[in-house]
Amino acid sequence: MIRTGTPADIESVREIAHISWNDTYEGIIPSPIQLKFLEQSYSTPMLEMRMERTILLLAEQDGQAVGFANFTKVDEDGDAELIAMYMKPEHQRSGFGKKLLSDGLSRLKGGQQLFVYVESENQKGRNFYEANGFLLLEEFEELFEGHPLQTAKYVFDLSGQAQ
Repeated sequence: MIRTGTPADIESVREIAHISWNDTYEGIIPSPIQLKFLEQSYSTPMLEMRMERTILLLAEQDGQAVGFANFTKVDEDGDAELIAMYMKPEHQRSGFGKKLLSDGLSRLKGGQQLFVYVESENQKGRNFYEANGFLLLEEFEELFEGHPLQTAKYVFDLSGQAQ
């Protein structure tokens, strides 16, 4: 089941972020940098703000949160961004990611483009986006909390969706 996240889900979202970040970025992003980022980006005030200003969706199985996706709303240019999509490792490749993406896309009516930024070495993430219609625009180096990373920028064409 996919549903909109509420403040009651903050602990679940935080737990999923920590578990999946450790699983995805082990050996790519040093643990202290991961922890610093997660503590800032998934603090209670930050998650409350995300729930007010963006679209935060939760995937549940048997009443337990197993993943989430966070989309910005469509801006005046028709653009939106998929800020985050994380699944507990044991629930990856079970269809929840596709359901989260589909539900999020249905909430971006009238949009033109959806962007997502993926760490270049995150092959599971890249495979998912490419299999679901995202096109690679560019790869570039950036500093993440002072640590150099290669980032892949993808775009999904929203204009073809039923309005």
